[in-house]
Amino acid sequence: MNPVDDLGHPVPLPDRVRRVVSLVPSLTEALAATDPGILVGVTVWCPADPAVERLRGTKNPHLRRIIELAPDLVVANKEENRERHVRELRAAGVPVWVTDMRTVPGALASLRRLLWACSLADPGWLAEAERVWAAPAPAIGLRVAVPIWRDPWMFVGADTYADDVLTRLGAINVCADHARYPRASPEEIDADLVLLPDEPYRFGPDDGPEAFPGTPSICIEGRDLTWYGPAMITAREHLTAALAR
Repeated sequence: MNPVDDLGHPVPLPDRVRRVVSLVPSLTEALAATDPGILVGVTVWCPADPAVERLRGTKNPHLRRIIELAPDLVVANKEENRERHVRELRAAGVPVWVTDMRTVPGALASLRRLLWACSLADPGWLAEAERVWAAPAPAIGLRVAVPIWRDPWMFVGADTYADDVLTRLGAINVCADHARYPRASPEEIDADLVLLPDEPYRFGPDDGPEAFPGTPSICIEGRDLTWYGPAMITAREHLTAALAR
């Protein structure tokens, strides 16, 4: 029986997966930290050995070249990658494993399933990430907003991995009663603190804080809030420190 990905799709795999193309930067990091030799192709945004072939971006992967590489598996994500690209790869006979992470426990379980499907032993970083996030949430009650884009302004909403991270840190996401990534003007945001990540939009000290006069803001690394994998080990400490400033 073929293993099943996060969306319930059976994925035909060999007994030993040896050649993987990853179209998700955080999953590339997870695979590289577990077995770097397994990667044969990644996106231009992925942290990987420079010798690994770059196959354009998450939204415009080089499908023809991916097919030519004949990977045992392509790793994708429901949110980061386009469904039509997944369909085209599968139509060409390329197995694609689609992940869908919307909570911290869900991400940890998804990572474990993916590594199992690739016949990789549980890595130390996964057990450490599970230990770090097993701690209960503190009762800080800080009301926060997290923009992810401007022109138009978009924010982290409900049913997202980032929202669950904030909740587990004891924060209250002021946009949690809206859609996953609601549009709103900065004037509509009523928060105690604005967290400004450096991805997908690269907010910085001179690009973002000025839009929220009178509300404290802090620039953070986007990977702490949205990357699942080894980044989860340090994310809790980093974000806890940011919320305490």
